[in-house]
Amino acid sequence: MAHGDDGGGGRGMGGEGDHLVVVTGGPGSGKTTLIDHLAALGHARTPEAGRAVIRDQREIGGPGLAWKNDRLFAELMLAWEIRSYREALAWPGPVLCDRGIPDLVGYHLLRGRPVPEHVAEAARRFRYHRRVFVAPPWPEIYTGDAERHQSPEEAERTHRAMAEAYPACGYEVVELPRAPVAERARFLLDALEGSAAQ
Repeated sequence: MAHGDDGGGGRGMGGEGDHLVVVTGGPGSGKTTLIDHLAALGHARTPEAGRAVIRDQREIGGPGLAWKNDRLFAELMLAWEIRSYREALAWPGPVLCDRGIPDLVGYHLLRGRPVPEHVAEAARRFRYHRRVFVAPPWPEIYTGDAERHQSPEEAERTHRAMAEAYPACGYEVVELPRAPVAERARFLLDALEGSAAQ
């Protein structure tokens, strides 16, 4: 499955989604804390689809939860990510994306099943900045909460799945340092500036 080619009618690298910067990784790795920090500095951001879907489904007693129907959960996350992508296109950059559409490729890999063609097509069609930032597992800061049911071991597997999915979709993965949030933020912004200069 060739995810990396641009089958998206002009949405290739350096295209209209180039200001959308994905931060991904396993749960509990500090990625949302980093995005919250950058948002406080004035950067636009998108929410994490998985958490949003869980909150919505719990509120209405819906079946679209990973521990009830993981395929429906994946479809709801995909729809959320596409909507977030389209909204964020209109915002000035950089926009920090708390995960992205290729995370759904990783989700299917994590579940040990083939990536559906419509998910692969979404990953081809809706393109982000070519550099994707991955927060590595960080057991010392990992905590569970009402929306995070994964074990630290599943968090590690999620990280590996995302680190595989994004290169398969044609992105350059940059691993974030295990460092205080301000240092992580500076690392990310410096890497973006270096990318722009290339």
